[in-house]
Amino acid sequence: MSDNGPPPDAAMALFQGAVMHHRMKPKTHRFSYEVFNLLIDLDRLPDAARQSRIFSVNRFNLLSFHEKDHGPRDGSSLRAHIDRLMSQKGLPPADRILLLAYPRLLGYGFNPLSVYYAYGESGTLTAIVYEVRNTFGGLHTYVAPVTDGQLSDAGVRQDQKKEFYVSPFISMEQHYHFRMLPPGKDVRIRILETDDKGPLLSATFSGSHEAATTYNLLLACLRVPLVTFKVMAAIHWQAFKIWRKRVPFHKRPAKDVRDYQADRRNAPDPWQKTTHNISRGSV
Repeated sequence: MSDNGPPPDAAMALFQGAVMHHRMKPKTHRFSYEVFNLLIDLDRLPDAARQSRIFSVNRFNLLSFHEKDHGPRDGSSLRAHIDRLMSQKGLPPADRILLLAYPRLLGYGFNPLSVYYAYGESGTLTAIVYEVRNTFGGLHTYVAPVTDGQLSDAGVRQDQKKEFYVSPFISMEQHYHFRMLPPGKDVRIRILETDDKGPLLSATFSGSHEAATTYNLLLACLRVPLVTFKVMAAIHWQAFKIWRKRVPFHKRPAKDVRDYQADRRNAPDPWQKTTHNISRGSV
């Protein structure tokens, strides 16, 4: 990870890139589109709000970040929320917490996945918190401490048992396999979803760092107009296309279960089975 450099020093940074999804079974389906994310320091929200005239924190603007969109969704401190989650895993409070997420655009926002990166006093990544949301109003977090065995020059590898209903076209009997390049010059999120018969879905985001100036934010809005509206529209449009392919439908469980932390450091590498499938779409 040293080649990627440390996380940005600014209270807010811009990462422009692309999202790709590749379903491998029972019917193949692939799509990609351009997006941009903001990386926000949860301890420096007032500083982030001062970085651009077209960005605000907890109030309306062209682009905005609202604490009530995440975590408890009651407007309370996200920093305190992540500290509590880490404490439940036996981890000390982080020295710095950065959140990678889509902003609201003209007051509207939706984040299928928000990622919190927690850093210790030495600048070492100590935990990653994956906040997953579905279109039914549900939100679920997976807290994953970063262990020595998960770190490499390529980034961080982590695994989690699926505990939250996301798509009606994917069953609950799945595992998530994460390959993460924490934010620096670039950021990468690679998620491979597998069942007991092997890989089912690969989802990726790859973005490059730019300063979150008014000029760069305006360019991002012009390059990817209506980005957050586009995210929600794409979810429903792609779901319709998958339905047209007669992919089996899985009903939403009556009750969601709690967070689950799986230790699978010695498990076989599922990515080896999918290299030929996702090489064109890998980012």
